Amino acid sequence: MSLPSNGLVCFTNCLLPREDGSLVEKDLWIDERRGVILDSQKTFYLRRERPDKIVDLGGNILSPGYIDIQINGGFGFDFSVYEGDDHAYRDGLKLVAERITETGVTALVPTIITQEKSLYPKLLRLLRPWTPSAVAAHLLGWHAEGPFLHLAKRGAHAPPLIASAPQGFQSFESTYGTESLAEMEDWLMGSDTDQDPVGVRIITGAPEVEGVMEAISAASKRGICFNIGHSICSTDEASTAVRNGARCITHLFNAMPQLHHRDPSIIGLLGSSPYNFAGPASDFAPLPATRQRSPPGALGASAKNPYASEAFDEIATPLETPVKRQMKQSLTFGQVPFQRPFYEIIVDGIHSHPNSVRLAYSAHPDGCILITDGNVCPFRTQNDQLTSRLAMRILDPHLKDGIHEWRDGRRLFKEGDKLYLEGTTTLAGSVVTMDKCVRNFVKFTGCSLAEAIKCATLNPAKCLGIENKKGSLRAGADADLVVLDRQGMVLSTWVKGKKVWEKN
Repeated sequence: MSLPSNGLVCFTNCLLPREDGSLVEKDLWIDERRGVILDSQKTFYLRRERPDKIVDLGGNILSPGYIDIQINGGFGFDFSVYEGDDHAYRDGLKLVAERITETGVTALVPTIITQEKSLYPKLLRLLRPWTPSAVAAHLLGWHAEGPFLHLAKRGAHAPPLIASAPQGFQSFESTYGTESLAEMEDWLMGSDTDQDPVGVRIITGAPEVEGVMEAISAASKRGICFNIGHSICSTDEASTAVRNGARCITHLFNAMPQLHHRDPSIIGLLGSSPYNFAGPASDFAPLPATRQRSPPGALGASAKNPYASEAFDEIATPLETPVKRQMKQSLTFGQVPFQRPFYEIIVDGIHSHPNSVRLAYSAHPDGCILITDGNVCPFRTQNDQLTSRLAMRILDPHLKDGIHEWRDGRRLFKEGDKLYLEGTTTLAGSVVTMDKCVRNFVKFTGCSLAEAIKCATLNPAKCLGIENKKGSLRAGADADLVVLDRQGMVLSTWVKGKKVWEKN
């Protein structure tokens, strides 16, 4: 009669990514019954047991599972579209969570773009932290991108729905719902009960919009990750937002001012000095807030800006020369050093040029977070309103090139990772997956595969404050793992110690 398994599993003959961006040849022990990573030495000395199961990985890489903190949908489902059926919506979440594991993603933050105010309470209740099944990635809560954005950088967000926050954080509560902004929400997931916590993970907003700067501090104190995005804020405003608690930049380079040497704005945060204290750091005033507006009838793609993706700029930001400032700021030492924020970047070669990706990473490698940003593609309706909640929904590594049905009779043309509105040169974005982002990142920056893995695992986990549970190989962390070959191709994916996907 065989003895029951002790639940211990040893991955051997593998390379483990270290938190410094290097690889080390080392075994990894997990407890598959509890779904956690173990300290092998402590486990052996305390339990006096060796693993019953040995998994030989043939010299491949055993990485923490990837985390995507900005994804709008995929596999035919759009997180921002609710059609009145709770069950159908939950089925859509389950579909994405189960299918996405083949790309190495074991945790994600579903992202919704600007909605009708009445829809937020319903959507955000459905987007509470959840693990839909034993073979699915973890849904970590929600990322609300909007409505507190700057109109000039709205991307595909519907202009009538863009809002200010005249009452500061109270405006956030009245929009998202007080119950959706619960304080100190824990990260325990895995059940599907009415008692599961309801809460936000990330809010993207523009600091220069009325009331938003004040709300950043309150959001940060509740453990919410506030992202700067869809904004025209100046360097000083961006720096103040970070001092108030903003932790991250939403899709760097997109939907924000271009880099100007006298007022580098949001992008310039990557080059901030630790001595970037309160007050202007330059003797030049911020760039004027004037922006070139699209001509009537051109709210969608135009010849100058042929994009229809949520992250692409809707209105161009001209390069302008700032005027001389009246006061200079003297540098004061002895204060708390300025902490540069994390920044998301879409590494598809479409949203940002490879040189721009390398430039950002060279400036601030520890802050880099790879995202897919499963994009939203708007179009003009007969009544001239911008419909912006209709996502591509076709993030799918198996999708073939050619014409694909979309919504309301519209169709998209896929060519490689690019998507176009059928019959036009209007770029609707990309369908790049996280595993390909990692491989692209190595090509674009010249970094090692282990350093690229860090940008899809540890960095997003640190941004959310969950690195002891997700995104790392620390003892006690969830055994969410992805096995990669030496080129970064996904071979298998494990969630809570169980293999959920394997390459045929």
